[in-house]
Amino acid sequence: MSNSLLIATGNPGKIREIEAILSSLKVRLISDIKLSQSLQVKEMGKTYAQNARIKAEAYLKATGIPSLADDSGLEVDALDGAPGIYSARFSPLKDATDADRRAYLRDQLQNIPQPWTARFHCAAILVLPNGEIIETAGQCEGVIIAEERGLGGFGYDRMFLLPEYGSTMAELPEDVKNRISHRAKALLAMMPYLSEYLG
Repeated sequence: MSNSLLIATGNPGKIREIEAILSSLKVRLISDIKLSQSLQVKEMGKTYAQNARIKAEAYLKATGIPSLADDSGLEVDALDGAPGIYSARFSPLKDATDADRRAYLRDQLQNIPQPWTARFHCAAILVLPNGEIIETAGQCEGVIIAEERGLGGFGYDRMFLLPEYGSTMAELPEDVKNRISHRAKALLAMMPYLSEYLG
């Protein structure tokens, strides 16, 4: 089987993280922003895993290359688990930026007492040309803070504090984040399968 793996996302932040986490694999990692824009995959699933599978299967169908997708979200306990699978669309603004979504999250929490406990959840899906599908998952527990700290990462990282590190996800060195984050945990759990099928 080909030792190429297509990273099924058009998100540059995700691509950077996935490439870093999987850098030890003897696999040719392929990302294609133009393909992502042309596919325009609609994430209509009810779970992270369903959304990841929709993306991975669309990329595999378009290219014939084994495809890896993930779907992740922020779950805030004070908001009954929201924004969850809607994390990337959590704003009333049509073309909202990450900053817009963080501001909207702050607005939703402003009248709720702290601490705002939360977690990031990630589901990763590998789809192979023979029809086989592998699923792994990872979580990272933390607390939402009102201020933004750090310039690394993307999404809600600047507001997501890891108490044991005294840092937000955006303040962590990349090598640390890429060991302990929800995405890292899901992808590291996927590594044995990637080695077996693509190595």
